[in-house]
Amino acid sequence: MAWCGRSQVLPSGSSLTRCSCLQTFATFTLLLLLLYPSPSCSACPAVCSCTSGEINCMEHKLRWVPEDLPANATTVLLDYNRIATLQNRTFVVQGALRHLSLRSNVLGVIHPQALAGLSELRELDLSGNYLIVLQPNTFLPVPRLRMLNLGNNKLLTLEPELLRSLPHLESLFLQGNALVSLSPDLFSNLPSLHFLRLHNNPWGCTCAIQPLYQWLTDNVEKVPEVDSVSCKRPTQLTQHPIAAIGNESFAHCREPWLNIKDYAFFLLIGPSTFLTSICICILFGSLVVAQAKILKVSSIRPGALARRADRGPR
Repeated sequence: MAWCGRSQVLPSGSSLTRCSCLQTFATFTLLLLLLYPSPSCSACPAVCSCTSGEINCMEHKLRWVPEDLPANATTVLLDYNRIATLQNRTFVVQGALRHLSLRSNVLGVIHPQALAGLSELRELDLSGNYLIVLQPNTFLPVPRLRMLNLGNNKLLTLEPELLRSLPHLESLFLQGNALVSLSPDLFSNLPSLHFLRLHNNPWGCTCAIQPLYQWLTDNVEKVPEVDSVSCKRPTQLTQHPIAAIGNESFAHCREPWLNIKDYAFFLLIGPSTFLTSICICILFGSLVVAQAKILKVSSIRPGALARRADRGPR
């Protein structure tokens, strides 16, 4: 069969008809593509600029993430806006996203499934916001994350479950928060970590800081500003580097033979048991005395009582 567009004689009329149909179909398909573009190549949001997979929506006073972000975006920059909340499934269409930045917004709430669909995400920047607490499963949808920036927020604590789903995390930024101590198991869930920033936190150098002290002394090369990771309290250790405290400072932190619960048991249960035993003894003694009196009365014969009555006073 001859191809359409060649200047040659077609062997039959059926070939000509078939060729015309192919041309018509191709034209129709082209019109459909022009009128209804593929969702993965959707248009760039009006407030953003888009180039080669990078969506730049910085400094537009946005209060929420644009809903029409291209599905084929690999980088989304939403820095310096006024976004306060990340709702569930905000980026569920952007499955190819590798780099997401929400730096310097007013973020205070990230819903548990806000990052759902971002299984290919490698870098996440949430620095310069107002985050106080993060839900334990916040980063569960981004298991391939390599860099996480939580610096300059208001974080009070970090539970071990929060980072447990990030075995590939290499760089973690926690500077400039309100952290006083860290859980002993936090870093054990980060086997790939080799860069950590912790300075400018109000670290409390009490017994609770011992796990962090131990980790710092064993991983000094992973913390560039290790000398700036210093105590805020107590007063005598203010500005003293945690890594330089020394093991002897934690000698008094060994667990006592009896813990607080044991002392509470003895203080509450002990006296009550003692008082109960005394009451039982008193009750038992009273019963014995009463029984003795009853036996004594019953042993007196009725005739003797009658004679005593006849001998009444004369």
